[in-house]
Amino acid sequence: MKFEHVAFNVPDARAHAAWLATNLGFTIVRANPEPPYMHFLADETGRVVLEVYTNPKAAIPDYPNQPPLVLHFALAVTDAVAEGARLVRAGATLFSDTPQPDGTRFVMVRDPWGLPLQLCQRAQPFPMP
Repeated sequence: MKFEHVAFNVPDARAHAAWLATNLGFTIVRANPEPPYMHFLADETGRVVLEVYTNPKAAIPDYPNQPPLVLHFALAVTDAVAEGARLVRAGATLFSDTPQPDGTRFVMVRDPWGLPLQLCQRAQPFPMP
């Protein structure tokens, strides 16, 4: 099997997808203009990794008040502090900045809707295809 995507029910999928594309460099590869406004976004590798949608048939999680250890998605970055600051200027809020003993740095921010994003600057990056 191959990982295809992970999905989040959000209050405003169209605005959320636009923010993610503008600020994370993701590309909207498929969008439904009708409810539930499914938007599929690909990262810089071109793989579809994230779907946001607004579906009233299910409760939208309370992302702003949910601890990020319950749910977050992580992004590999070269400078977690600089990227975190840039995202805060774009409307995110800083949640935590956690340096690790091996030089790894984890910066957790919440996007404007409260969805946690972890910026991972790893001393030993994961192998990527």
